[in-house]
Amino acid sequence: MRVLAAMSGGVDSAVAAARAVEAGHEVVGVHLALSTAPGALRTGSRGCCSREDAADARRAADVLGIPFYVWDFADRFKDDVIDEFVAAYAAGQTPNPCLTCNEKIKFSALAERAIALGFDAVATGHYARLENGELRRAVDDDKDQSYVLAVLTADQLSRAMFPVGDTPKDQIRAEAAAKELSVADKPDSHDICFIPTGDTRAFLGATIGVRPGKVVDADSGAELADHDGVHGFTIGQRKGLGIEAPATDGKPRYVTEIDPDSGTVTVGSSEHLQVWSITAHRAIWTSGTTPTEPFEAMVQVRAHGGLAPAMVEAIDDGVDGIEGPGIRIRLRAPLTGVARGQAAVVYLPDAANGDLVVGSGRILVTGSVPGDLVSSSGA
Repeated sequence: MRVLAAMSGGVDSAVAAARAVEAGHEVVGVHLALSTAPGALRTGSRGCCSREDAADARRAADVLGIPFYVWDFADRFKDDVIDEFVAAYAAGQTPNPCLTCNEKIKFSALAERAIALGFDAVATGHYARLENGELRRAVDDDKDQSYVLAVLTADQLSRAMFPVGDTPKDQIRAEAAAKELSVADKPDSHDICFIPTGDTRAFLGATIGVRPGKVVDADSGAELADHDGVHGFTIGQRKGLGIEAPATDGKPRYVTEIDPDSGTVTVGSSEHLQVWSITAHRAIWTSGTTPTEPFEAMVQVRAHGGLAPAMVEAIDDGVDGIEGPGIRIRLRAPLTGVARGQAAVVYLPDAANGDLVVGSGRILVTGSVPGDLVSSSGA
């Protein structure tokens, strides 16, 4: 089988490529140039698509004895990932750019070019597993990335390979060292890859500009502070609210709602953050088949969040005000910090084989009343 190995310059993708070679596949390595500033230097564990990353990927390919190329997807990445990220924050949402990158770049634009060139599959260093075409959690729970892969369709999964998902991270590093790959001890990337400083608020402020608004109290409606734009806030945020005086009850305040139209950011107690129901749009069912009946499942609402039991139901176009297929989720116990723009990923627990990813959708509406949905721009 002809396999295109996406090599980011990190240890995981290098070992994934090595394992594809050892499995007897005809492997070609490719590094995606995604940065609009390709000369930028990597800062420790921050940044990607730097000169160092490209060089590390090339050295790994040389050690493995496979052809290596650099493909420029910077314009596509800016249009589909960075611009969507900025637009989502401007609309009061909290997007996950890794989801978008997997959906539109690595397993769409890259995969389409790979298939056009005669490759059968794309291999990446993601920590997840594919068994009989089904997406499951990785063996290493701490590194599991099935959440950010839950946007993939059945067709995309049929052309994907995740060679490292069955192995804990420490063993992957040991394997890289044994293969004399120089990236064996390279730090993992953190934060958002196209914001190497780690300062998301500054990046958005420079991109979006000043859009003044008010911070108001959820209970009294009193104006507590001014702000420069809703892009500086996310649901559940506690710090950096610009509020000088403590709450009258002495308890911490959190961002509970964001209204991008009026520029109003509402803050309140942790009780105001409780969410009992979720409507998600842009639904994807990873098996390719839409469930016809409600079913019990576990739901994850952020990349490093826990699982919550819920009743899940596929909904049609026009239901609950969404366009296209969606998902209705009724939680068995309330969650906090549920933000619009994040993914709601649906799992079926399977202790023996790893949780099965059933589907996902982007969070559009949340409800604070058990069993009901209420229209809200936040939680």
